[in-house]
Parts: sequence; structure tokens; C-alpha cells
Amino acid sequence: MNRDSFAFIAGLVKDRSGLVLTTDQGYMLETRLGPLLKREGLADIDALALRLKDPRMAGLAAAVTEALTTNESSFFRDGKPFEHLRRVLPGLAATRAPGVPLRIWSAACSTGQEAYSIGMILTELPLGGRRAEILGTDIAQEVLARARHGSFTQFEVQRGLPARLLVKHFRQEEGRWRATPELRAMARFEHVNLLSDLRPLGRFDVIFCRNVLIYFDTQTKARVLDAMAAQLAPDGVLYLGGAETVLGLTGRLVPVPGERGVYAKAKAGVVALAG
Repeated sequence: MNRDSFAFIAGLVKDRSGLVLTTDQGYMLETRLGPLLKREGLADIDALALRLKDPRMAGLAAAVTEALTTNESSFFRDGKPFEHLRRVLPGLAATRAPGVPLRIWSAACSTGQEAYSIGMILTELPLGGRRAEILGTDIAQEVLARARHGSFTQFEVQRGLPARLLVKHFRQEEGRWRATPELRAMARFEHVNLLSDLRPLGRFDVIFCRNVLIYFDTQTKARVLDAMAAQLAPDGVLYLGGAETVLGLTGRLVPVPGERGVYAKAKAGVVALAG
């Protein structure tokens, strides 16, 4: 793979997804794109780059982008955000008008473990009969299909899912564990690019966007955070990954005191300056 081919593919992927690829990731490119090269009958990455320059190859460009996105997920990942969610949801439910559902967004949801973790929490909270909607979104169609099916390997359920919740919310099916129809019905999964216009998604009380921004450059992080802040309810909560922050990126969000990776909207008229 020559330098120009890498630069072209890296630029294409960044434009389509925000994902930043660095020159030391050439091996990762060759590994993840190997199956696609075989399927397309292409000899190497250079041949792929050449074909991608044809403007009619939008479908191939989407497949390349999907192959290079990181789809790491687990149930109740890192624990503390979900403990905080348990504490904050009853208060949010109590302040909403009658008949208005709580709306929770799992952005870059991968195969759905985060969305289903949220769903399991909702079944155990006293929300006064308040209905809740969970939206999981991702740029990769393959992982969305898996999320909708709600089927996980033994290894996947052993990563963070307590035994009591496994028994309560999952059933064994052909050597895998599948979420019950009731749990699957709590979440819907849609194809959404975080670089697109997020306004059609509507307003959310809670947004999870964890371990996503680490793959973006500073400008893209700021753009996504500002867009998410615009969709967050005035008293809503945003959860980021432990290594992520809003500081220096946006003035529309501020850290929740005493909580790592938890952010709220800046109060009107008190928007902090970013950078």
C-alpha cells in the first residue's frame, strides 16, 4: 500500500464518519479490509483506492467506512455511568408532563449492549408509569442488524452482565443468548451518522456517546458535542467515556460536579467559553 492510497482512504473515511486514521494504522487497514478486497476481487489496497475514486462507488465507500469503524461494546460498560443513570432517571421522570416519554439515545451503539443495559435498568426503576423510549444509532449497518436481533455469545454476556439479569432478560437460542421480546421492544435501532443533521432525531433526556469522540479530531469532537447539546433537554444528561471531555471543545456543556464523564447543559446566559 503506497502513501497516496492510504491518504486517500483515510480522507474518505474521515469525511464520511469523522474517524481519524494515522499512518501507523496501515496494518489495521490491510487486516480489516482484507475480506472486502477478496469479495471485490481486488489485489490490494492500492487497487481499492483506485476504484474508490470512481464517484459511482458510493456503496463501496460505505462498506470501507463500516469495515474500519471500531465496534467495541459490552453490557454495563465501566459501571459508574449506569449507577448514575439509576439515580437520575426517577427525577427526570417526575418533572416531565403527563404522557411525555423519557427519551434516551445510545449514540454509536454498536451491537446494542449499551441500549439493552439501559432497558434493563428501566425495568427496575420506579418511574410512576412513565413510558421510555431508547434509540440506538450507529453508522454501521451490520452491527445494527445484530443489535436489532439482540443475540449474544456466551463471551459477550459474560462481559458485564450480572447472572440475575441474564436469567431474567435473556433466553438461550441456538447456542447464544437472545434478549427477550419484551427487552427488544424497549429499544429501536437506526442508521445515523453523527456528522449528519441530528435535529430530526428530536430532543433527548439522556444521551450516551461513550468512547466515540476518542476517534475524532478536535474540530469534529466540537462539532458533534455542539450538535448533541442542541438535542439535549435543558435538565438532561450526557455521558461520555472516561478518557473523553467537553473541556476546551464546547461551551454548551459543563461537567456534573463529583461525576466523571457526566455532563449537563450550560445554563442560559452562563455558557462557558471553549478553548
